[in-house]
Amino acid sequence: MEDFAEFVGLSRPTVSKYFNDPGSVRRKTRDLIEVALKQSGFRPNMFAVNLNRRRSNILGIIIPNSTDPFYMALTRRVELIANASGFLAFVLSSDGNAEMEARAIETFKSMNVAGAIIAPLGVQSHHETLRSLAESIPLIFVDSPLDDTSPFVGTNNRQSFQLIVDYLCRSGEPPCYLGMPPVNTNAGTRETAYIEAMSQLRMEPIVLPIAKTAGWDFEKFGYEETLRILENGGFPTGTVLCANDRVAFGAISAAYHAGIKVGRGQDRELRIAGHDDHPLSRYACPPITTVAQSYNDIGRIAMELLLRKLGEEDAGSTPEHEEQVLLNAEIILRESA
Repeated sequence: MEDFAEFVGLSRPTVSKYFNDPGSVRRKTRDLIEVALKQSGFRPNMFAVNLNRRRSNILGIIIPNSTDPFYMALTRRVELIANASGFLAFVLSSDGNAEMEARAIETFKSMNVAGAIIAPLGVQSHHETLRSLAESIPLIFVDSPLDDTSPFVGTNNRQSFQLIVDYLCRSGEPPCYLGMPPVNTNAGTRETAYIEAMSQLRMEPIVLPIAKTAGWDFEKFGYEETLRILENGGFPTGTVLCANDRVAFGAISAAYHAGIKVGRGQDRELRIAGHDDHPLSRYACPPITTVAQSYNDIGRIAMELLLRKLGEEDAGSTPEHEEQVLLNAEIILRESA
């Protein structure tokens, strides 16, 4: 930076001021610096700059699966808002591994990030590592909460399951429930929500026993569990409600390979519904009836909470309580149920 300032013929503070906010220097000075940038090819090391600041302009994002379209869409929304607010969003994936999640947290600490949005593994997460990070910077959790008090933005599973269970019971046989591996708190929360919804309708909940696995390959899990159930006499009802759409993908595929027709209509043998409105659910065969959680709203509100906390931090104030925002879902009726 000193060499570049000498090259331009300006003081280092003036050059630093330009890189922090180009609009904060006079137009003539800005033009001079930008011509020098083209001539020299100089670019400041923004990570080094941020390490020297009390608070950087970097925001961290940790997701459990970088290939899942839901998390891809969520992080894109967060990145757009972060960029518009003058922050650089840096995304790391835990790949469903608690040790990689802990390593990502330590990486963000070393980068002096200003705050972070995290979709935690939950059950497997190193809770103390996350709490330690929360003591130093503002954190917002998305998709599944770390606990009952942490700042969180996600779907109201109780409302969404009431919606889908009510529809399935009114339109055909009551659903049995095909859960998901216990990789985060959604596994238990959604099962409980299904049981509550069935009980409110005075129906007997039927939770299918599933294999004890902790992997994130939900499609494979749904496929293998459905094949096992079909080979052992079939489902107890003609309707299956899956914990999420990815499990439903696998269940529909297994039914197809077993020669079972899935969907609505008298020539169909099985109805299969999901949850989340995964971006590819509309393209399944048949397209999946589900409930939609809005990744756009989750990302937007999570960023609003994080930016507000960053503002409160600057003002030296502390929130009186931690925010937990649960968004209602809407039912998406398609051909699978």
